Amino acid sequence: MAELGRYNTLTVIDELPQGIYLDDNEEGRLLLPRRQIPEGTKKGDSLNVFVYLDSDDRPIATLQRPRVQLHQAAALDVKEVNRTGAFLDWGLAKDLFVPFGEMNQRMEEGKTYVVYVYLDNTNRLIATAKLNRFIKDEAKATWPGAADPFEQGDKVNLLIAQRTDLGYKAVVNNEYWGLIHESQIRTAIRVGQRMDGYVRRVREEDHRLDLSLEPLGHVRIDPVADKIMKKLKDGNGSLGLNDKSPADLIELHFGVSKRAFKMAIGKLYKERQIVIEDNGIRLATAEEKVRSDLKPTPKTDGKKPAGNERNEKKTFSDKKPHPARSDRTTSELKAKDTKKSEVEKPKPEKPKTKKTVYKNPKAPGGKTLSLKK
Repeated sequence: MAELGRYNTLTVIDELPQGIYLDDNEEGRLLLPRRQIPEGTKKGDSLNVFVYLDSDDRPIATLQRPRVQLHQAAALDVKEVNRTGAFLDWGLAKDLFVPFGEMNQRMEEGKTYVVYVYLDNTNRLIATAKLNRFIKDEAKATWPGAADPFEQGDKVNLLIAQRTDLGYKAVVNNEYWGLIHESQIRTAIRVGQRMDGYVRRVREEDHRLDLSLEPLGHVRIDPVADKIMKKLKDGNGSLGLNDKSPADLIELHFGVSKRAFKMAIGKLYKERQIVIEDNGIRLATAEEKVRSDLKPTPKTDGKKPAGNERNEKKTFSDKKPHPARSDRTTSELKAKDTKKSEVEKPKPEKPKTKKTVYKNPKAPGGKTLSLKK
């Protein structure tokens, strides 16, 4: 059977004045009104149609594209409010119904609200503003051993749902809550806006998602570089911003941090697409690109490049002899070495003087007198 609130690929089985009938795969058939039949359609053709309930609660097919499908969130305008509830414009002939019991506060005609589409207990497609019943806080595996749904840096689809003191809450891939911190917002956003974002962090303590509007790391450089090139080409080929410009001015023009902007222009400079000047940047001319390509490269024939002579460590054999010593002969050097070795020899010690003993014949007791010579 065709699934309500979803796109289904069905086969044309019959054609009548009111339209064509499609096989719903269970011996039933769905009407596609004649005003929506593509030209040249015949029996046996397959059509991708959206299936919902008409005003009599009968399944019907349409080639119109609704703004939201089953189990998805969207920001929709209120067309009418009566005693039973509100009716939202979702792009189809029959409006999407929101009972009063599914409102956080009474909806007002002409205003926009973020809602989630589901099937009620009577199998009708209705919307609810009570998103917490369907959107999960924790982004973790549904059973033990399974992989978590997100990793840092993953690209995701965001629906901005609510303004908070910390930033903006967003619905991630129609299934999880995430938070864009105020410090990560560098461009104007509003509740109800749908955009691409990135998982900045999956918090370990509670498995909640912190989000970023910019790619993480070097992945974010290419989109910023594309914006810069587009700005240069749409203008006169120059831009009054460079790596020394104030961060708030860069954020105003490109909605990115100064660091991301510097990385992007650095990439473009290395690719020789731009020239960085004191007062900004400009597109590189064809001559400048050719001149960069024709710069000589270091030779590899064994000779050292002139610019790297000071950085090369010289070996003993590479050193040149001292000019004062270049004309000396080998014999002179040997003679000097011999003289030097003689000078460095230790001096011989002086012999000790011997004492001579003289006897005094007149002295009693045979006393002697010792005198130095």
